[in-house]
Amino acid sequence: MGRAFEYRKARKLKRWGHMARTFTKIGKEIELAVIAGGPDPSSNLRLRLLMATAKSESMPKDNVERAIKRATEKDKSAYKEVVYDGKGPHGTAFVVETATDNPTRTVANLRAAFVRGKGELGTMGMNDFLFERKCSFVVANKEGVDMDELELELIDYDIDEVFLDEEDNEINIFADFKNYGPISKYLEDNGFEIKSFKFERIPLTMRELSAEEQEDVNALIERLENDDDVVNVFHNMA
Repeated sequence: MGRAFEYRKARKLKRWGHMARTFTKIGKEIELAVIAGGPDPSSNLRLRLLMATAKSESMPKDNVERAIKRATEKDKSAYKEVVYDGKGPHGTAFVVETATDNPTRTVANLRAAFVRGKGELGTMGMNDFLFERKCSFVVANKEGVDMDELELELIDYDIDEVFLDEEDNEINIFADFKNYGPISKYLEDNGFEIKSFKFERIPLTMRELSAEEQEDVNALIERLENDDDVVNVFHNMA
């Protein structure tokens, strides 16, 4: 199990302590999926995968339906995904994914959050070289699956890692983010239950900080995640 697994495990443990925030984040991602591909999950793969993620996180069905409804009512021409980069306290790097109908408002809010959090909003793309963009799947294990054979089957989809999490009896798959479509089709065609799906930005190296320094970084993360326009916050703090 490599860097991608360790990174996801740390995020998973943190997420369990912030269930309401997790629902909000999934809701925003569902809105983006609907805006990009429509409200019908049978023809919108990204929406279908996010609905599976919502179910695995025990997100109420009403929350999912409200997110879809909000997206269908938005002015799609004014709504866009924008990614911002920044420097956090103690030499940390940040990438912040947003969904906004007013980039001027969003950038002002993010700049203020970074300043208050002892950091600085940077130029777009400046931290690209510090992170790898990946897609990740959590798939229910099923009887008779040979992990070596599954890995050989998935090699054609340019996967980075595939392994069985024996504690949860789930198969974890990491690959380049562009390959989520073919991988999803393979899993669905072969009867695998996709329990969750994510786009992730995984740091190439992690920055070790003291407990006090971690508190500073966590305070900035919380400020950013509390902004209504923010969908995902990625950083390289260990």
